[in-house]
Amino acid sequence: MKAARNIAIILVIAVPFAFLPGGTTATNVILVSLSVAFLASVAWVASMLYREHRGALYLLGDRRRALLYGAVAVLVVTLTATNRLWETSLGEVAWLVLLGLAVYVGFSVVWAARRY
Repeated sequence: MKAARNIAIILVIAVPFAFLPGGTTATNVILVSLSVAFLASVAWVASMLYREHRGALYLLGDRRRALLYGAVAVLVVTLTATNRLWETSLGEVAWLVLLGLAVYVGFSVVWAARRY
């Protein structure tokens, strides 16, 4: 009985967004707001992790740190351009190669730092 009540509540909330005029616009606004909030929280967590591990990052040395930051930049840009890259078969291959290289460089820097 509890599950049926919960489904009814969800349907009552969803019906105005699906059938009233402007419902799709409101839905898009809500989805974009949730996406921005999620990305802001990811950026906040990344900044906190950077602050906690700043000393370890500086101990990597300039070359390894540049490789790590470059790998993160390639990863972010590639994930941002996923929709465009997946429009063609060459883009799909480039997407896979870029992600693979970025992950490989990131792991190799971390692995080399842990050997010492």
